[in-house]
Amino acid sequence: LISSATKSLRMETEILEKKLQDAQMKLAEKDGDKEKEIQGLKRLISELEFQLTMEKSNNESFLDKLRKEMKHKSDELEKLTQEKTQLIHSLSQVQEENSLLQDTVRRECEERCELTAALGRAREQVLELRRLSATLP
Repeated sequence: LISSATKSLRMETEILEKKLQDAQMKLAEKDGDKEKEIQGLKRLISELEFQLTMEKSNNESFLDKLRKEMKHKSDELEKLTQEKTQLIHSLSQVQEENSLLQDTVRRECEERCELTAALGRAREQVLELRRLSATLP
């Protein structure tokens, strides 16, 4: 009975050891698969981090380019604003000068009209004097 029980326990122990070995092999396989998956994920993370770094670099480069372009446009706008201010000032001076010249021309025209009228009167007076002097002995 003891021999039979021992034999039975040995067989059960062998079966359990075989099951344990099978379970350990499956566990080792799963560990290997998990390790491969972890390595794959690490590679993916590294690739994504590299892509992120490249994107950041590209974005910073693009932002620097935009900042430089904005600075250039701002400087250009400032220059154009100054030119506009100068042109407005020059236009104002030219308009003032033009107004002054128009006023001068108007006065000179009035003087010319007055002089022409005075000359006409003087001619009439001269003609009248000639007529009078011709009639006098």
